[in-house]
Amino acid sequence: MTPYYQDDHCTIYHGDCREIIDDLSFGVVVTDPPYGREWKQGDTCTARGWKSDTHAGIAGDADTSVRDAAFDLVGNVPIVSFGDLMLTPPAGTKHVLIYNKGSDAGFTGAVGGYRRNVEAVYLIGSHGSGLGGRSAILTTSTSAGGNLARTTGHPHTKPIDVVVQLILNAPPGVILDPFMGSGTTLRAAKDLGRKAIGIEIDERYCEVAAKRLGQEVLDFGGAA
Repeated sequence: MTPYYQDDHCTIYHGDCREIIDDLSFGVVVTDPPYGREWKQGDTCTARGWKSDTHAGIAGDADTSVRDAAFDLVGNVPIVSFGDLMLTPPAGTKHVLIYNKGSDAGFTGAVGGYRRNVEAVYLIGSHGSGLGGRSAILTTSTSAGGNLARTTGHPHTKPIDVVVQLILNAPPGVILDPFMGSGTTLRAAKDLGRKAIGIEIDERYCEVAAKRLGQEVLDFGGAA
């Protein structure tokens, strides 16, 4: 395979992860896969006088089959995966964290007076267990109310500080993101000194991710 992008810490492959995973070596998966809910963004933002965020959807989101097939190929490697609380958790889920998207998120599609401002983070497979630990509620200092998507062009971009939290607490080893999107997992891994591999089926997001990885490494106080 020829990488789309490569540096000392990160490698990007453009293609279907189901055709690539078997050829890779990695120790942990941190990813934000298609949730399997046939998501599309309409023109409600325009109707409210905001900039339109219309989007026709993302590849592999018709159901959970693409996500599940990729996770089956991963095998016994521990997985950290964002997901939809309304859908059945992936097989092998050991714990569910809550990603609190913040006070400025989730206005579109509110039901019963409650915003859609939380998502799941699933810990799947062989994660360590014991007493204590961090809070299972993840928060961000970054505005998640559409600004991230406008910055990267990917509608489901996650705040880098949330992904940093997940990587800091993830098992050691090379990180794989089989649904790389705009490259937040790889960017966070590189900033933390971790090696990472990303796979993305949509070439336009490979380009976005490559540009993000070419930027200067941030300083997280020597974390690794």
